[in-house]
Amino acid sequence: MIAATAFFFLISLAQAQVVNPLASDPRAAQAGGVIFRAQCATCHGADAKGIDSIEAPDLTLIWSRQTTTDASIFKTIKEGIAGSIMPPHQNPDPEIWMTVSYLKSIAISGTNETVVGNVGRGRSLFVENCSSCHRVDGVGGSLGPDLSSITGRRSLASLVNSLREPSSAIGRRFKPVSLTTATNERVQGTIKSEDAFSVQLMDSEQVLRAFNKIELIQFTREIDSLMPVFSEAALTETDVNDILSYLQSRRGRRPSI
Repeated sequence: MIAATAFFFLISLAQAQVVNPLASDPRAAQAGGVIFRAQCATCHGADAKGIDSIEAPDLTLIWSRQTTTDASIFKTIKEGIAGSIMPPHQNPDPEIWMTVSYLKSIAISGTNETVVGNVGRGRSLFVENCSSCHRVDGVGGSLGPDLSSITGRRSLASLVNSLREPSSAIGRRFKPVSLTTATNERVQGTIKSEDAFSVQLMDSEQVLRAFNKIELIQFTREIDSLMPVFSEAALTETDVNDILSYLQSRRGRRPSI
């Protein structure tokens, strides 16, 4: 009898680390928001979307990965991430679960609508038109965002708009800049980090470079994205659907970081 009781206790203890016991309580997310803003906003921003000057991820996107679970977020908060600026937290477990509830309540999700298209043709179109700047499953360029799980965090309408009007919405880590060095070298790229004295960018040749601002002749934050406009003459509606169908087929296959 004692052995059986101990067995069921261990099962309950294990389940407590897998299932959020506060998931069904709307007050948990509200309390978690208070905890988040007090302890996490310095790095992740009050809106959880990150801060340009700190290498902390946009937490509204973490559930776009199919490998993400309540338990994995709980573990990350509690134990931190070795080798990063993310420290472990000693909060009581209920407070950590409240924070998990809050993060889930503000999560941005993509589309569950299946894109009708030719996946094989979409892959070929992606390689031809997109892979020099974007990567999928670790293969491709780095000038633009990784698109491995993009359909998990963006709507179809916004993805189409990004192709047709790329300058209308530019991600915070892909803002275009141009500069001229003291040797009259003109450099274009996307800004990766910046402080009062220096700027780091990925140039148009996809080389990560750093510059001291005092040594620059010119530094301009551009309005137009480095991504070209793909009109219907360049990519038809069928082409776009095929590309999106290919990207949707890759959703969740990238290993979590």
